[in-house]
Amino acid sequence: MAVKHSIDDLSSFALDAMQKTGKEALTFYGKGPSKVRFNETLVTEAELHLNGYFQKTLKETYPDHHTFEDRRVEAEYSHDEKRYLWIFDPIDGVDNFQAGIPIWGMSLALLENFWPVLGVFYMPVTDDLFHAQAGKQAFWGKQQIDVTTQENVDDESLLLTFSRFHQYYDSSFPGKIRDMGSIGAHVCYVAMGRADAAVTANESYKDLAAVRVIIEAAGGKIGKVDGGDFHLNDYLDGRKIRDHLLVASPENHGQVLRHLTQRS
Repeated sequence: MAVKHSIDDLSSFALDAMQKTGKEALTFYGKGPSKVRFNETLVTEAELHLNGYFQKTLKETYPDHHTFEDRRVEAEYSHDEKRYLWIFDPIDGVDNFQAGIPIWGMSLALLENFWPVLGVFYMPVTDDLFHAQAGKQAFWGKQQIDVTTQENVDDESLLLTFSRFHQYYDSSFPGKIRDMGSIGAHVCYVAMGRADAAVTANESYKDLAAVRVIIEAAGGKIGKVDGGDFHLNDYLDGRKIRDHLLVASPENHGQVLRHLTQRS
């Protein structure tokens, strides 16, 4: 039997679920020993708890919906409940999370028969809630957001990057270059115009599923640093994305790439 849920109902569920799960995450936040650079035990415990909490929340409302767990996804087009696939990432920015640094978040995306429907990125410490329905507007809370559309970069521009960026690139970028420690936050800062662009590496489908919807709704795009097109759905099988990616407005892609030379 064909089943169709209202996109507004699905979106309301996603926003509510993320805020509730965010409160759960705060019970683990910053609890790592101060002298330990990375507390794997804390992060693993938190991720297991948050995954379980979200699964329970989902099953209470949509018991027949599926979740993405880096496995083979159902390949058949469907009209029943299994057409809906949720992609939940409990902690984006694990180093910041365990150290008590507020720039980290959690993401949630929804696919309907493999097509993106909505994306949410929530930062529990700062209560920043980014969200969008595919093909519609992007929001920060209730405020609409858009990428910057200036067609040049200058000494006031901001490029967000990944760890060890300078080992991979020679850069003549005239503005500030920063790593905030969370790719989800990076993409959302580009989506709202706080940053001009972001370069990322070694991500996965789960890392980008939600923020892809947000950046595209805000007028931006994700492309390859070599200038080629990037198609996130090619990585639904859970493979790591080996290409380095650039997140920016279409107007800024070429401007930023002119200042980056990838080392061989």
